[in-house]
Amino acid sequence: MILAEGGPPAVEAVLLWGGAITVIAGVGAMLWRLGRGLAATWARLDQFMEDWYGEGPRPGVPARPGVLERISGIESWMRRVEHELHPNAGSSLRDAVDQANHRLAHLCPDPGEPDRPRPDGN
Repeated sequence: MILAEGGPPAVEAVLLWGGAITVIAGVGAMLWRLGRGLAATWARLDQFMEDWYGEGPRPGVPARPGVLERISGIESWMRRVEHELHPNAGSSLRDAVDQANHRLAHLCPDPGEPDRPRPDGN
């Protein structure tokens, strides 16, 4: 390949090798950046998958449950909480609050309401 017709062959060789080295360095730099980006993405994906599925115990490190196991625990807890929010024959928190309100209404009637008989008959 002749770059400059009639120029010295040494200059042509330097220009040819300089261009080749520049192209190779540019491609290498692009591949390096692409590799770093892929490695960072892979590390984030790996961390996400460990969080999603959980990790087993290792020496000195307890096991960590995955997302689905955590959600199952939250659902179970919510069922127990919801059970306490509805009346159910006296064993829920709602029944206890209703009973306390009923007793309080007999002990301390509102001024605007008619008098109710007190439990002790007075």
